[in-house]
Amino acid sequence: QVQVIESGGGLAQVGGSLRLSCAASGPANTVYNMGWFRQAPGKEREFVAAVGQSNVWTNYKDFVNDRFAISGDNGRNTIYLQMNDLQLEDTAKYYCAADENYAGTMGQRYTHWGQGTQVTVSA
Repeated sequence: QVQVIESGGGLAQVGGSLRLSCAASGPANTVYNMGWFRQAPGKEREFVAAVGQSNVWTNYKDFVNDRFAISGDNGRNTIYLQMNDLQLEDTAKYYCAADENYAGTMGQRYTHWGQGTQVTVSA
């Protein structure tokens, strides 16, 4: 059974920063492609950023606009999302996803999901 656990959410002011962490654990010797998604109230889940198993490939949604940076220690199946210059519209629940094979922007292709961590940005 694969577990995906996020941490690091919380409250930030506009212009502030937060760092999210995610760890995936499962069968030994498995390395995951991992990504971040978010869902705001009343909106659909959207892709934020992803990193491949090798840490060479990364992908960001355009709204990130150089404010967020994803990094990973895939040897430990752990990724991070550094979020800077947070804006009100970044308020959402952020979910981490992992998959043994798929690396990309489509949430439905990721097999394993965490419970999410709330990020709230206030003025």
